[in-house]
Amino acid sequence: MNTMRTVILMLLLTVILVMVGGAVGGQSGALIALLLAGAMNLGSYWFSAKIVIRMYRGQEVQSGALYDVVRELTLENNLPMPKVYMIPQDTPNAFATGRNPQHAVVAATEGILRILTREELKGVMAHELSHVQHRDILIGSIAATLAGAITYLAHMAQWAAIFGGGSDDEGGHPAILILMAILAPIAAMLVQMAVSRSREYEADKKGAKYCRNPHYLASALRKLEMANRRAPMPHANEATAHMFIVNPLSGKGLTSLFSTHPPVEERIRRLESMTVV
Repeated sequence: MNTMRTVILMLLLTVILVMVGGAVGGQSGALIALLLAGAMNLGSYWFSAKIVIRMYRGQEVQSGALYDVVRELTLENNLPMPKVYMIPQDTPNAFATGRNPQHAVVAATEGILRILTREELKGVMAHELSHVQHRDILIGSIAATLAGAITYLAHMAQWAAIFGGGSDDEGGHPAILILMAILAPIAAMLVQMAVSRSREYEADKKGAKYCRNPHYLASALRKLEMANRRAPMPHANEATAHMFIVNPLSGKGLTSLFSTHPPVEERIRRLESMTVV
């Protein structure tokens, strides 16, 4: 059911993108938008891991506490061993990236090792390995790419409406363009949020099974949420926020209503209601 819901939501994002392209440039605009979606998805598939790791200045590690925990989890659950990276950030957080389990990366900040016990770290990395196994990061990256393209085209629609561009044959009426410029980014954001939130709950559930104890992750989430609220990650990119185990952004005001992460309190409640595996 979760897979079917994700497929439907991804198709909906593509439809929104094509509609915005059609509003800006008619049939040719819709076709260009569709081709753009394909090209951007292909780029996300092949290069998302390298781009994100470079963005956060990650350094690969092949020993130490983080590497040992990931290695232990992969051996216990018969999973492929991903590359392990350390991010030079004090704010505690973690994420996974990569196009499939055979070309995956799991990463954690230096700060996470300072505040979590080994059991809590195991819960966090089990969550990230679950994302890897279910290709959630690839799906999230594609969703973020499509949402970004929709927002970009919506801005184009706004300027086209302001300067009177586009006839009824080549695009839309200025009023339609303005409406599309307002509503399309909101719709894209809501769909992206739905994709990401549903995958987070599933990763929590599967991660609890990987580490054999849901309370490890529940305890870690409490600490990570508190730390990120107190000191959000500096220079965190909004386009990659969905990848982290907890929202690295400030989450103040209306931003929290449109977060790609489900409420941490609900995630903890669900984990604590699970029996120890």
